[in-house]
Amino acid sequence: MKSKAQFRLRIYRDDTIAIGPGKIAVLEAVAETGSISAAARLLGMSYRRAWMLIDEMNQTLVSPAVNTAAGGSRGGGTALTPVGEDIVKRYRAIENAARLATAADVRALTRLLAP
Repeated sequence: MKSKAQFRLRIYRDDTIAIGPGKIAVLEAVAETGSISAAARLLGMSYRRAWMLIDEMNQTLVSPAVNTAAGGSRGGGTALTPVGEDIVKRYRAIENAARLATAADVRALTRLLAP
C-alpha cells in the first residue's frame, strides 16, 4: 500500500473560506483555460460551482482575483488579476514550505502505518 500526506490550508474570513484548495484549483484552471466554464469542465464541476467559488473569494478580497469579460462576437473570457496570481503563488509556496518543514515527521509517521 502507498501512503500519502496532504496539507489542506484554508484561510477564513469570518465563517467563509476566503482561500482554500478548491478555490486555488479553480484559479489555476482559469489561468490555464481562460474561461470559467472550461475551468469547471477541467475540474469536473458545474459552471455554477466554479462561479460560486470565484464569487465567494472575490467578495472576501480587497481586490478581485479574476476579471471576466462577457461574451460577444469575440467570445468572453476570464483571466487572473495580479491579486489572483499572487494568491496562487503564495498558497503554493506555503504548501511547499509546510511539506519541506514536516518531511521528517511525515516519514516517521508513515513508517508506523501497517503494510
